[in-house]
Amino acid sequence: MSGTAVNQGKTRTAISPVREQDFPEWYQQVIKAAELAENSPVRGCMVIRPWGYGLWERMQKHLDQKIKDTGHDNAYFPLFIPLSFLEREAEHVEGFAKECAVVTHHRLEAKDGKLVPAGELEEPLVVRPTSETIVGDCFSRWVESHRDLPLKINQWANVVRWEMRPRLFLRTAEFLWQEGHTAHATEEEAKEETLMILELYRSFVEDVLAVPVIVGEKSPAERFPGAENTYSMEAMMQDRKALQMGTSHYLGQNFSKACKIQFTNKNGELEHAYTTSWGVTTRMIGSVIMVHGDDDGVRLPPRIAAKQVVILPVIPKEELREQVLAYAHKVAEEIRQSSFHGESVLVHVDDRDLRGGEKNWQWIKKGIPLRIEVGPRDMENDAVMLFRRDKAHKDRLSLKREELAQKVPEILQEMQDYYFRQAKAWRSEHIYEDITDLAELETFFTPKNSKKPEIHGGFVRAKWCGEAGTEEELDKLKLAIRCIPIEQSGTQGTCIITGKPATTDVIIAKSY
Repeated sequence: MSGTAVNQGKTRTAISPVREQDFPEWYQQVIKAAELAENSPVRGCMVIRPWGYGLWERMQKHLDQKIKDTGHDNAYFPLFIPLSFLEREAEHVEGFAKECAVVTHHRLEAKDGKLVPAGELEEPLVVRPTSETIVGDCFSRWVESHRDLPLKINQWANVVRWEMRPRLFLRTAEFLWQEGHTAHATEEEAKEETLMILELYRSFVEDVLAVPVIVGEKSPAERFPGAENTYSMEAMMQDRKALQMGTSHYLGQNFSKACKIQFTNKNGELEHAYTTSWGVTTRMIGSVIMVHGDDDGVRLPPRIAAKQVVILPVIPKEELREQVLAYAHKVAEEIRQSSFHGESVLVHVDDRDLRGGEKNWQWIKKGIPLRIEVGPRDMENDAVMLFRRDKAHKDRLSLKREELAQKVPEILQEMQDYYFRQAKAWRSEHIYEDITDLAELETFFTPKNSKKPEIHGGFVRAKWCGEAGTEEELDKLKLAIRCIPIEQSGTQGTCIITGKPATTDVIIAKSY
């Protein structure tokens, strides 16, 4: 990918180590250099800095409108859930038990110079790991008749799942998300909702984040606790590992029976509703870093960038400052008059008193799509110098000021499309269909055993017989069936695990 800096004739990068040397450490250094987030004093939690939170706000804005356009309303449910609520659905509580944070006391008292918990609660409260049970309790009161259905609710909130091996944005004890919950009168309608949301997510992730995904159903071992069917989007990172981008669950009547969500149907009979739940998280920010980033930092698809264009005034003499800044703000205002996907282009004038090189590299590391330099010579020519983040850092394009309103949106769209094409090409290069048994699979995912260690890992598309217990063999290799793709080849083959005849295609990979 593009992005190198030149220093005294030697090539260097803004981020060290580079991706090929140590991808996990590169990821952490990119987050630090781009000022996206940092670890908090509480292990496993993170502080999301303004540049990182700006990405979440952009994602939230795009997705929230999509959700509302499909007939869902936003609401808010409590952070604390009575322990007894989780116990209502046995499979659900078992699936989340090890991740739950629990509140047992309601006040602190001073004792021997220290604060100690006091006032034990009659019933422990679980800090929200997900909201199916508390939402179900509300739905049981809100739903009485078939006329109350479908009930479609969405929530933007934080959740807590105690994480033993945290990694910023990817796995943290507390993270931000969107979770939808719906109740329906029929099984068919609830299943349609589940798949409709999956497609809504897919279009959002591919069109806005420029991250290509494979959509499919989760295998039984990977299914959401308490769900009948779980569907997911799986994306490939640049280290060829899979990242689950979002999930949509058909819950059947499991939670409605546990929470007593009942309604009188058109025949006057009492029935249990059919429910769904679905969500995406701040993990999506991690995916953007790992899919699009290069060795100079983040590269942001323009549609999610909190700022799409930065104007960098070049002021060689202090007496020219006011003139150059006035010109920079004039250019910024003219660009703001142009439209990109129905919104004004987001422009920022960086008038901080910093050296030009330092300022420039800060924005490169942050991944802002376009940098525009303006100085006295540009003023004389009524022009600007434009730099694209998808090009080498010294590549530049001189544009007349009158061209900017038209050219900037065109270039932003070119970049959006290019990032998606590049990521999709990378994924295509690393999907393998010629691995047919467990021995080959183990060799392929083990660099020291591989004949071509430089290309080890990726997505293996293989056949699976679906027999219970077979996924345990993959667990031993630290692999998993990421999904059963919606698009199936329909061809006959042999199961990669058992060697038995099989027709079901699955994606197998290492994952985050």
